Amino acid sequence: MITMIGRVSHYYPRVGVAAIVLSDHIARGDRIRIHGPHDDLYQTVTSMEYDHNPIEEADPGQDIGILVNERVHEGDLVCKES
Repeated sequence: MITMIGRVSHYYPRVGVAAIVLSDHIARGDRIRIHGPHDDLYQTVTSMEYDHNPIEEADPGQDIGILVNERVHEGDLVCKES
């Protein structure tokens, strides 16, 4: 089953990080899909930060940064496979 867990609010190309506003829980090791008009990326979450500090998991309402393997865009949907 695939569940929408957030939306990309910004992409930082120099460091390859997507800022994501969460609507559901996420943890390191989760398999996610980020997709939009220009992107369709599947990957495992290997690195997350909240307020520039590494974290293992995050909850709804948090604005976190996730290291991504490819460029993504503002407004892309973030889904979790479960």
